[in-house]
Amino acid sequence: MKSASPRLRSLTDLKQVKQAIDDQARQAAQAEAQRAEARKRNASARELFVRAAGAVQTLPDKRHAATTKLPPEPIPRQHLRDQQAVLHEAISDEFDVSTLLDVDDQLSFRRPGIGSDVTRKLRKGDWSIQRQLDLHGLRTDDARTALTGFIREACQQGIRCVRIVHGKGLGSPGKAPVLKHKVHGWLVQKCEILAFVQARPAEGGAGALVVLLQASART
Repeated sequence: MKSASPRLRSLTDLKQVKQAIDDQARQAAQAEAQRAEARKRNASARELFVRAAGAVQTLPDKRHAATTKLPPEPIPRQHLRDQQAVLHEAISDEFDVSTLLDVDDQLSFRRPGIGSDVTRKLRKGDWSIQRQLDLHGLRTDDARTALTGFIREACQQGIRCVRIVHGKGLGSPGKAPVLKHKVHGWLVQKCEILAFVQARPAEGGAGALVVLLQASART
């Protein structure tokens, strides 16, 4: 059973009860006002921090190892192509060219399938010389590298007729034309070479060759 409320015996008791109720309400209102003020201060503080620090991202948890997959190693396609080009351009110093040269005083060369009229026109100057390479003073390895690079670039540019100056070998030991014979052998090994003849006297004579290159896709 509920206990009976104490009886108010006088007007004074009633005033005391009302005063107690008013005090409780005032205290509750003050507490709520204080909580609202605290929330306002917290919101203002967060807003000031965001303005000052900018956007904030959560830091990764260092307790976990990174599981990002590494990208596969790139395939060095250009390097492989360069290696293939070097192998393709490789020419030997031991190649015996004597069996492939025409037996005449000028030792001309024409690849099988190329008519004799081609070498005849080269001797007459019917083909206009478009580029020249001078190998004077170069060591054998340097001359070979220069020659292969020169032929490659000429073919890429659609050039058909070039002159290779190898010298007469007068400055070599024993005055033997060592570089001249090597150039003959190198050119014969290059599939881009269709024919060559000794240059005319005005173009270098026995110290140079006039070379015909195969037509490229650009021509």
